[in-house]
Amino acid sequence: MKPKSYKTNDNLKVLIRELKQLSTKEKTQTWKAVANYLDKPIRKTKPINISRINKFAKDNETIVIPTKVLGNTNLTKNVSIAAYSFSTSAKNKIKDKMSIQDLMKKNPKGKNIRIMI
Repeated sequence: MKPKSYKTNDNLKVLIRELKQLSTKEKTQTWKAVANYLDKPIRKTKPINISRINKFAKDNETIVIPTKVLGNTNLTKNVSIAAYSFSTSAKNKIKDKMSIQDLMKKNPKGKNIRIMI
């Protein structure tokens, strides 16, 4: 039997705990899904490129990405992106970006949010 992997990043552990508490408090599955993805082992997660956001996002949409965003191309859609982290090139190319914590405060119910994994 494999031992359970535990997160060592204290900031990540706090974020996962806050997401689960908010999900229970607001009775929404959106934040619980984000917390469960962040709780996966790092080898089972993959970063998201801006080209993927361009392909699947709709204009004027709020997107949550529970992993790192990479900036391989320019963002052509008018979207708000909340992510766990951004690469340096992605920070320069995305105008409306925020952390997941900021989005949690802005939209605690998790309405009209798309999770991209």
